[in-house]
Amino acid sequence: MIQSLGPKRIRACFCGGRKALLGASLALALSLWATLPGVSSADEKKQELSRVIAKEMTAAQKALQAQQWQEALKNLELAEENPKINSFDKMKIYQFKAYADIKLNNPKAAQTEYEKAIATGAVPADELPGMIRTLFTIAASTGQYQKAIDFGKQMADAGTATTEQLGIIAQSYYLLKDCKDSAVWADKAIASARKAGEAPKENFYLFKLQCASDAGDQPAMDAVLMDLIRLNNKTTYWNTLLRIERQDERDDHNTLMIYRIMYNTGSMTADTDYIEMAQLLGDAALPGEAAAVLDKAMSSGVVKDEHKERTTRLLNALKGRADTDRKELPQEDAEATKSPVGELDVKLGEVYYGFGNYQKAVDAINQGIQKGQIKHQDEAYVYLGLANVQLKNFPDAKKAFANLKTVPNISPRVLKLWELYSATLGMGTG
Repeated sequence: MIQSLGPKRIRACFCGGRKALLGASLALALSLWATLPGVSSADEKKQELSRVIAKEMTAAQKALQAQQWQEALKNLELAEENPKINSFDKMKIYQFKAYADIKLNNPKAAQTEYEKAIATGAVPADELPGMIRTLFTIAASTGQYQKAIDFGKQMADAGTATTEQLGIIAQSYYLLKDCKDSAVWADKAIASARKAGEAPKENFYLFKLQCASDAGDQPAMDAVLMDLIRLNNKTTYWNTLLRIERQDERDDHNTLMIYRIMYNTGSMTADTDYIEMAQLLGDAALPGEAAAVLDKAMSSGVVKDEHKERTTRLLNALKGRADTDRKELPQEDAEATKSPVGELDVKLGEVYYGFGNYQKAVDAINQGIQKGQIKHQDEAYVYLGLANVQLKNFPDAKKAFANLKTVPNISPRVLKLWELYSATLGMGTG
């Protein structure tokens, strides 16, 4: 069963950004004020306020310039009460009131005034997009998710929505528990970021991931987790992905392959994983690597007290077998060199890898691949790739992992995971 990632995690991301969004609305309101009719001489040429409210509007303007917000509102309300004002007058009164409300940290009141201004039908075409943006920002920052969506769609339809705004629309749908539309708009935000040559934000994917988790949709979770890993290579996403993939795996060979990826991405966090991986490596006649895995578990403090005695016994047994293997290395090396087939060379390379001798591992496995007749080609390419990773030779590591797709009957699950691992080489981990 897939464990939910917890909706609070995503909701907190949204709520934590409210102050920033409100700050954006204030900045936007200030920019709108700079071009308000009645302030800009260019706008005055288009249409002027009625003379019947000239006294009140002049007083309101002076009060705004003097940052006397309540005084400005008082004069604007007097102007609004005049029965002879027209639609343009009303629109300007509402705009001025909205500006004062924002300065008074009353965004919802400002929202009401902007909506009334738009309803007059007198807002100039060049000012309308800015007003819609302000309404969108206020709605999003005050938790009015449906209104944020409605205003956001207007911006999207007009082609003026930014990547961040598309993401907020996705976020708003998510918070309204509409996962289908949240995913649609998250994809739009991701596409917008890529079009701009930018890395998409992690949150855009988290909406999709949480929705997939809540629905128990494993294929959808896999797809999003892989996108997140390509984005930032975080070990937490590797851990989640590999645990999902491992839970349905019944073949020991493939399970060990998954553990190798978990171990090499630093995403192995449970002591039972280290123990099982070591046991599988021991069964595969690789006690040196198995002992190294358990040594790491013990030194990192991950092993629980109730498992320490068992783990210590297993580690001692593996070290004893590894010591025997180490003593036999010269003989095995000589036998592999004489052999006309590559099986012994590959096995020798795997043993060298377990002992941390990565260059000898690369040399032996390459020699075995050239000879051919290898029982487990997938393991040969995996160990060749991993040894090159340890040597920081990422180009050759990628070539080795790319050859996995040529291996007959390789598990599709294992193949896609190694391809993902290869794609992240050199990225660092989050």
